[in-house]
Amino acid sequence: MKNKLLIIVFLICAAASCDSGNSSEQVTDITYKSVPEFNADSAYAFIQQQVDFGPRVPMTEGHSLTRDWIIDKFEEFGLTVQRQDFQAKTYDGLTWDLTNIIASYKPEAKKRIMISAHWDTRRIADKDTERIDEPIDGANDGGSGVGVALELARIIATSELKPDVGVDFILFDGEDDGEPETAYSRNNTQVWWCHGSQYWSKNPHEKGYNAYFGILLDMVGAKGARFYREGYSMYYAKNIVNKVWNYGIELGFSDHFILKDAGEITDDHYFVNRDAKIPMIDIIEFSPQTGFGRYHHTHDDNMDIIDPRTLKAVGQTVLFTIYQE
Repeated sequence: MKNKLLIIVFLICAAASCDSGNSSEQVTDITYKSVPEFNADSAYAFIQQQVDFGPRVPMTEGHSLTRDWIIDKFEEFGLTVQRQDFQAKTYDGLTWDLTNIIASYKPEAKKRIMISAHWDTRRIADKDTERIDEPIDGANDGGSGVGVALELARIIATSELKPDVGVDFILFDGEDDGEPETAYSRNNTQVWWCHGSQYWSKNPHEKGYNAYFGILLDMVGAKGARFYREGYSMYYAKNIVNKVWNYGIELGFSDHFILKDAGEITDDHYFVNRDAKIPMIDIIEFSPQTGFGRYHHTHDDNMDIIDPRTLKAVGQTVLFTIYQE
């Protein structure tokens, strides 16, 4: 990883302060902190393991096996781990036992960065034409964000290079439920998804918890994924969006980080911003022209669509961002 990037700064002299009126060119050498390499193959393996457990629908064996495995991995990396158990009502009247997983690196540090994803998967494939009532693998929608988060935690914990800030990996449960696509109404004021972030944002794992900023990872592993600047991210944390997207482009991932705006998405970051008052952005595959990827809420959301190159782009960019703080 390069420690330094050269940028050209053009200084235009104002007539009042410059006799000649000519512009001058100055090269500024900006020094960035050294950053470890993100291992996309390791992140891919973490996603594969989740898929191998089966769909991570709450109240199922695959869900409980995945929860215990995630906790074990964070503890294996030497992080301080807490589980936040709670209950939530579903759109069809069920009561689910859910668990947010919180893993902290350098818990004593005052300046903290929050990295989040959701670890559950959808119980129906309501955008598919076959097996609509069966749960999906969720390799990308759920699995990819967790895979990247686990690899970030592993690198931070094991690398000789350490960030100067504390990092909290907060994985939300119960994000991917919600009414079937055909039944959803935007006039409905009740949000039946994002259960974990709705609960945590009003009941943080530590009283008075705060973070400098947060990054949500949602659907960050598909082949050819393009990440536009999501609307709520721009509203609540525009400066963080610009910083992360610029880092991604400087690192050579301009095919993935697109300097164009997309619409607002009611994802976990919305509740963290609104209720916890922590500026959080969402790195999510959503096109202003076509919406979510073709795999979204279908059985095509499997390992066949996961690309290590996309994982590398997102993982290295987020890792770089953490290490510059």
